[in-house]
Parts: sequence; C-alpha cells; structure tokens
Amino acid sequence: MSDSNLIVKAHEADKEGVVLTVTPESAGWEYVGFQVVKLAEGQVLRRETGSNEICLVLLSGKADVSTKLQSWQGIGERMSVFEKIAPYSVYVPNDDLYEVKALTDVELAVCAAPGFGTYPARLIEPAQVGIEARGYGNIERRIHNILPEQESADSLLVVEVFTPNGHWSSYPPHKHDRDSLPDESLLEETYYFHVQPEQGFAIQRVYTDDCSLDETLVVRDGQTVLVPKGYHPVCAPPGYEVYYLNVMAGPTRTWKFHNDPDHAWLMTKPRE
Repeated sequence: MSDSNLIVKAHEADKEGVVLTVTPESAGWEYVGFQVVKLAEGQVLRRETGSNEICLVLLSGKADVSTKLQSWQGIGERMSVFEKIAPYSVYVPNDDLYEVKALTDVELAVCAAPGFGTYPARLIEPAQVGIEARGYGNIERRIHNILPEQESADSLLVVEVFTPNGHWSSYPPHKHDRDSLPDESLLEETYYFHVQPEQGFAIQRVYTDDCSLDETLVVRDGQTVLVPKGYHPVCAPPGYEVYYLNVMAGPTRTWKFHNDPDHAWLMTKPRE
C-alpha cells in the first residue's frame, strides 16, 4: 500500500534544502507544483518564479523574506505546526523572485501554480488567515484558510487542516475532478502530512465512483499524497494527531466539490 505512486516520499536535503518535490510532470497533471524545503539557520533560498505564482508557507521557524519590490523581516512564529496557530505566508506573483533567509531552522512549503501577473507580492499574516471548525463529532477538524478563493491569487488555493486523534477529515468523502461549474470544479490537489507523535501514520483513501482508482494509503510523517481525481477522505488513528497542507489549482480558481452520494447523508448533523 505505501508503495503507491500516489505517495511522494521525502529524501535527504539537496544543496538548496529541498526534501520533497512534486511537479506537474512528475504528478502527470497540469497545474499544481509543490516542494518542501528545510533550511538551517542562516541558509538562504533564492529563486525566480518564472511562469508560476508562488505561496510560501512558513510551516515552522522564522525567516526574512524578500521579493523584487518587497521585504519582510523576522516573520514566522510557530516552531511546530502542532502549535495550531496560523502560519505566516508570502504570496509571490509570476515573473518575480523570492529570497528566504532562515533565522532559525525553517520548514518551508513552496506552493506553485500558473500565474498571470494579476496581483502584487504580499505578506499573509496569521490574523488574515480564516480559522474555522468544520464537521461535528468525530468528523470535526480545525481549518486554517491560508489562501482561499476569497483572497487574491490567479490559480492557487492553499489551506491547512488539523485532524484530532480518532477523527476523520475531508469527510464525508468529496471530489472536485470535473470542470462542470457551477456544480463542480476541476482541481488537482496535494496533501502534505505531519503526524504527532511522528512515528504514527494517517490513512487516506483515494477512489472514483467506478473504482477504476481505489487505493487505501498508509501515509507517514513528511510524505505527500497526490489526488489527481476522485474522493479522498483522511483518518487519524487513535493516539495520533494528523496535520496536512492542501494545495489546489485548476482551470478555474473556485472550490466546488461533489460529495459521494453514498455518504452525503453525513452532512446532516444528527439531533442530540
């Protein structure tokens, strides 16, 4: 199961600090790119954005971040995602550049999708991140809306989710693999996982209505799951908290999902 081609595993850091990479070419899709970069204190990551817009999410640690026209000093607050405070992020448009200088050890998510030069670079502070509880009972989870569709970007949608131990998320199972608005949008998606304690695991099922794709994945701390199509619920086993960062993009920047008809009844909270 864990050898699935839907799971992207981390590797030893390269000279830039990159430990995990998803490109449209490697994923076999069109829009979403994703990297995890681990920088040691004092290390600098400098890149041009090219044709992509970028959302830099400081998963943990503090850094100075600059673009062609902007700079922000000493951003970052949490030292672990499991502090459950919203992160600092930086939006960078295409045909720009970014430089990240680590002030502490830093884990950085580099979220990428096609950019069209519509919006300038900006800092996304924790106070700007919408926080909500979604679901009820053991399908309740905590959502941090880092770059939702109500906020400016050309393609990217970025959100992080905290699933308490013994709970399910991305549940009831839903999908967004048809370009059929207003009912459903086509969005590719990556899930980047952390598990606490880190020796634990998460379970994710990725399946289509006809079960031509039907995989049940055992996902470890620091791994990424590709969701090219289909429903994709997640389970946190008892004793283990599960975090994931979602990156989505497609032809239209809107999140319109379709629930699995067999399980849509779960959207109606039972009476106490």
